[in-house]
Amino acid sequence: MRVLWTPLSKPWAPPSADAELCCGTMAAQLEFTCTQHADPFECGDNLLVYNEVLDEYGLIVHDGGPSYVLIAHCPWCGTRLPESQRDRWFDETEAKGFTDDTLPLEYLTGEWRRRSR
Repeated sequence: MRVLWTPLSKPWAPPSADAELCCGTMAAQLEFTCTQHADPFECGDNLLVYNEVLDEYGLIVHDGGPSYVLIAHCPWCGTRLPESQRDRWFDETEAKGFTDDTLPLEYLTGEWRRRSR
């Protein structure tokens, strides 16, 4: 499944300390910093992205936009990755009547997922 970076009002950011990474290679890939591109979607050397809001990992599609292909397993160690919370995020924000302009801060971080564990 190819998806766009969402929510669209939230710019890309590297994973926080709360992100659970399965292996050192995964961590290194997500920590990669390009000296020419601040945005991983603009850099051909960036392979992987983690969307902390939706708790999903993806292989970047380098087509000039913020899209990626969801992955279910780590490409390096084979660990099963967490199930994307994309559908849950959209269901919950829609049910509460939030729009992109009225989202509480917790829905622009992984906090909304952690509070309901």
